[in-house]
Amino acid sequence: MDFQGKTVLVTGGASGIGEAIARLFTELGATVCVVDLNGSGAAAPEHYLVQGDVSSEADVQRVAAEAFNRMGSIDVLVNNAGMLGPREATASQELAAWQRAIDVNLTGTYLMSRAVGPRMVERGGGAIINIASILGLGGSPRIHAYGASKAGVIMLTRALACEWARAGVRVNCVAPGYTLTRGIDRLAGAGKFDPAPIETRTPMGRMGKPIEIAHAVAYLASDWASYVTGATLAVDGGWTAFGAAGEAARN
Repeated sequence: MDFQGKTVLVTGGASGIGEAIARLFTELGATVCVVDLNGSGAAAPEHYLVQGDVSSEADVQRVAAEAFNRMGSIDVLVNNAGMLGPREATASQELAAWQRAIDVNLTGTYLMSRAVGPRMVERGGGAIINIASILGLGGSPRIHAYGASKAGVIMLTRALACEWARAGVRVNCVAPGYTLTRGIDRLAGAGKFDPAPIETRTPMGRMGKPIEIAHAVAYLASDWASYVTGATLAVDGGWTAFGAAGEAARN
């Protein structure tokens, strides 16, 4: 894949999966702008770094304008910024914590798409890739704000794909499985996270790597996916394919 001459905007791109996405696009020849809540984040020197909160409409308008000013256009938008939110029982969860997860994960994706997508429509083409989660494809207890917000991202992806398809703008979604970022690796090293149950439950027997998520994003952004829009690609080592029957057979 070749992104020479292309411009890419990645939200939440200073660390984790977002950093891997931004670095891969750079390696493939693109000019990359990273938007991150932490304005002093670890974006690579060759990336433009813009500080901003994707849940703030004012911030989104500002960072989009700055990205357009710096790069001239945006060929690819990757809505990666997100947060896990609280892991609590429904009865004890505060509404503000629920709302914050919805604001960042779902509303942030909508605001960024609204700020960039119409400009792509005017130019006659572009690609938007939204980062959801396997927890938006299946329920999990005590993580309902995150799961609901990511399920919303999947449906927003489909709606935008239908709205902008005739204008040449493709909108797709990647749903990562459990991914071994540096942050997760540090928690495991400190004894605060045990990957073994996840590895056992995953058919491929391991957690994903950030670069594997980035590869899926690059594919969906490329001309190789020219007839793909409104799709959700699970990159999860088979997690979502392994249902109750598989669990029973294993046991």
